[in-house]
Amino acid sequence: MLKNKKIAILGLGLENKSLLNFLKKKDKNIDITICDRRDKKIILQSSPEIKKYKNIKWQSGGNFNIALNKFDILFRSPGWPINCPGIQKALKDKKTELSSPMNFFFARCPSKNIIGVSGTKGKGTTSSLIYEIIKKSGKKCFLGGNIGIAPIDFLGKIKKNDWIVLELSSFQLEDLNISPKIGVLTNLFKEHLSPADPNNPNFHKNISTYLKAKLNLAFHQNKNDYLVINKKLKNKITPYHLLGKKIYFYESKTKSSLVGDFNKENIAAAEKVASILKIKKEISNKVVNNFSNLNHRLEFVRELNKVNYYDNSFATTPESTVLDLKSFKKNIILIAGGADKGANFKELAKEIKKRVNFLILLSGLGTNRIKIELKKIKYPINKWQETNNMPEAVKIAKDKAEKNYTVLLSTACASFGLFKNYKERGNLFQTEVKKLK
Repeated sequence: MLKNKKIAILGLGLENKSLLNFLKKKDKNIDITICDRRDKKIILQSSPEIKKYKNIKWQSGGNFNIALNKFDILFRSPGWPINCPGIQKALKDKKTELSSPMNFFFARCPSKNIIGVSGTKGKGTTSSLIYEIIKKSGKKCFLGGNIGIAPIDFLGKIKKNDWIVLELSSFQLEDLNISPKIGVLTNLFKEHLSPADPNNPNFHKNISTYLKAKLNLAFHQNKNDYLVINKKLKNKITPYHLLGKKIYFYESKTKSSLVGDFNKENIAAAEKVASILKIKKEISNKVVNNFSNLNHRLEFVRELNKVNYYDNSFATTPESTVLDLKSFKKNIILIAGGADKGANFKELAKEIKKRVNFLILLSGLGTNRIKIELKKIKYPINKWQETNNMPEAVKIAKDKAEKNYTVLLSTACASFGLFKNYKERGNLFQTEVKKLK
């Protein structure tokens, strides 16, 4: 199908690396050009394995998005905006096709038993829970997507009756032209409404386009498919004509060791999927009982001198941090702040005033906006301190914490500026906490 086609890889991220390897294994002479704003030398330093492909062409640096109409197919990384002038110019003559690694996977997957999970928060936990439940039931199952595993990597291992669980971001979904058999939407908060990440500048122009991207989970479904969706979003999806059966969830009553009251909704979503698949309740109960928080998602780090330390570096929206604060309720030392993603911090400021004993702010544009909201409600200036590094933040937290306190990293902001990503931020927090004596 791709033979004799001129292919452009737009952005060499995890998924497009996987696609590149897949295509080159099928045909080592296939015509591929890597288009990336980063310098070729920098890319090869981080991905030296690409050097084995001798006939790869490059369009990097300042010319990365020039003359894309010379290609037959453009495979877009999720971080590459669809409204990029280079893409839009290439699509005008209708000779160039725009696709993505995820569209490639959906079109070629031998099994149609795909479960796609999305939502502003909770999609990683929910995807992992569903995967573990299906696996425990004895069915063959694969887990991939935004969780950090490119599904093309296991494409060759999938059989017709296997199940695939994919965590899908809005940027993976926004141009998806095939919907999964079961779509799951955990929640929807304001996020990705400004280009916070310089390496992945994609964003949605408003909350409506953000929701529409998420709803590609269901736009291409038929009447035999399912959309499992948070009951809180019922009114938001009413204007859309969705053919799949709608299954609403609220909060699970199943006993769980997952920290965070909001995880009751994630569990409920996974249980609804298990019910659709007719998996016995005792199987899903057992998985839920033993399931722990994922890395950097309200993850327990350690207890020291009757003080508990938790890492939710993944909390990059004020709504997520508000839910964290409500889960612990009182005696909280909060580490927050960072880059701005176009969020509103008004409600977060109120919760901080109500529940946080001391606030440590990591420098950034988002932090400046948090401070504005705190000043509006007269949050005492002696109850917060700003820093631009994690070691100092953890030291301040230790000094301020008393017996039976919780030290919580839940930033409400993106990590860019001080850190590469939320993982580096969380890892640094954990490293510093484990050093404490």
